Amino acid sequence: MWQILLVFLVPLMLSNVLQSASQTMASIWIGRLISTQALGAISAVFPIIFLLFSFVFGVSSGSSVLIGQAFGARDHHKVKKIAGTVLGAALYLGIIVAIVGALGSSTMLAWLQTPPDIIGQADAYARVIFLTMPIFFVYFVYATILRGTGDSTTPFYALIVSAVLAIAITPLFIVGTFGLPKLGVVSAAIAGLIANSAALCWLLYYLARRNHPLKFDRETLGDMLIDWSILKSVVRIGVPTGIQVMMVSLAEIAVISFVNRFGSSATAAYGAVNQVVGYVQFPAISIGIAASIFGAQCIGARREDKLGSVIRSAVGLNYFVGGIIIGLCYLFAWAILGWFITDPQTLRIAHELLMIVLWSYLLFGNSAVLSGVMRGSGTVLWPTINGIFAIWGVEVPVAYLLMHRIGLDGVWLGYPISYCVVLGLQFCYYEFVWKKKTHERLV
Repeated sequence: MWQILLVFLVPLMLSNVLQSASQTMASIWIGRLISTQALGAISAVFPIIFLLFSFVFGVSSGSSVLIGQAFGARDHHKVKKIAGTVLGAALYLGIIVAIVGALGSSTMLAWLQTPPDIIGQADAYARVIFLTMPIFFVYFVYATILRGTGDSTTPFYALIVSAVLAIAITPLFIVGTFGLPKLGVVSAAIAGLIANSAALCWLLYYLARRNHPLKFDRETLGDMLIDWSILKSVVRIGVPTGIQVMMVSLAEIAVISFVNRFGSSATAAYGAVNQVVGYVQFPAISIGIAASIFGAQCIGARREDKLGSVIRSAVGLNYFVGGIIIGLCYLFAWAILGWFITDPQTLRIAHELLMIVLWSYLLFGNSAVLSGVMRGSGTVLWPTINGIFAIWGVEVPVAYLLMHRIGLDGVWLGYPISYCVVLGLQFCYYEFVWKKKTHERLV
């Protein structure tokens, strides 16, 4: 089982890294080739984009559970039915978002108190981003439902197409190379539209050529007329996950407000540590997704006896892969942080904070496996409640209280303490409640 999981994990983790690298390069192009104000304009739109992403991420994660169960049962007709319903919902939702967003972007940015000197550029960028949502939603959901069948390689290939094109095209539109129009801050959004469209077209061609069960054909097109019972199950599973993602984002806003009280050096250190931690999280998040998908497939195949193997293998991989990455980060912490920071005082603060928090992401990964397997059965309420409580009932209050007692280190101690709590909560619910139930297919 661990070998099967590892084969699935490698492309998934590389996909996460590649996606982050693509976003980083877009920011670099905008900041260096246009201006810092242009970079600020893009950043001003991020909360809106993250909100949309949280919702579509939740819905797509719900679909991957249903796809996994149907695929485990070898019910390919049901797989296509679920895929068609979710793709249809993604397309219709994307169209609604595009219309409402394009008409109301300036109002949304005003609500966010966007600075007057960048609101014009931010509005232009936001309008284009909204108009790209139908393509992005369909592409993102298609990649997710493919992973629900245990195929993480095909979405990775598609992401290579998308990332390479986005990185290459963005500066061409900024500079106006080859006679292309100079689009300024909108360049990254237009490049993203072209890249995602190309990746989606490649994905459809590749699936058709392989005669994949999820290829887009006449049956899938007919299934895009939504089956409301399936969509209801998708939303029931997916929305709590999306809400938890949003709660994490809001908690980070609270934490940065604590950090800012200690001055600009502390804020810069926070940014550098988050860059490192972001990559450390990838294995944990990816293993949690894998556990959810393979758990769903076991339930679909009526092989609950295999769930223990999925959990043991996923937890083992979490500590093995995560332990290696975290160990390397501890060993080369000064050098890695030096990529982001040159000021000695800020570097010292960042190093101290990284030493406090880094190890705890192994616990975070362990809890992600348990909650992922439970979500694979359609059990989402209590894993979500546990996760939100650990964030808002433990992490934020502990960070606030310890900040006043021991300073900046106290803010960072909130993370490992909350990860210890959430692991304990997820384990207790898994061991004493979930494991004693019989789990049936949801559709």
